[in-house]
Amino acid sequence: MRDGIGNFLWKLSVALYLIANGALALFVKKGLALGRSSDFEIIFKRLGFNGDTLKICVIIAGVIAFVGGIAVLLEMFDISVSFRDTLLLIIAIIWAVYVIVGIVSWVMDGFDNFWPVLQRLAVHTMVLGSLMIASGKFSR
Repeated sequence: MRDGIGNFLWKLSVALYLIANGALALFVKKGLALGRSSDFEIIFKRLGFNGDTLKICVIIAGVIAFVGGIAVLLEMFDISVSFRDTLLLIIAIIWAVYVIVGIVSWVMDGFDNFWPVLQRLAVHTMVLGSLMIASGKFSR
């Protein structure tokens, strides 16, 4: 923990979030995990994907997230993974598109459900910011 407890917890949370979302995307059938699906299924559905295209995109994003989460964990133990930044950047791009689509649809709906939507937007923006920082492409 040479970077401090805050940095440790931030990296751990990013890693666990990616691993959990990857696992949900890859291993959980609809209806399991108390009806919880991966955020990637929600994101790609919101972007208009369905059927086999939806499944393929969710699986690809799930694999990238799972491996990216493992890479972040390994980095915490000073084990370098050369493609970590690229994996996290791909997930960050997917998340950015989702946030943008969410904002546009919120504006188009006339800011309906202001507080709940603002809360979800804030959470997804925090995830996006964490992914961008963790990717190393936007940290400085």
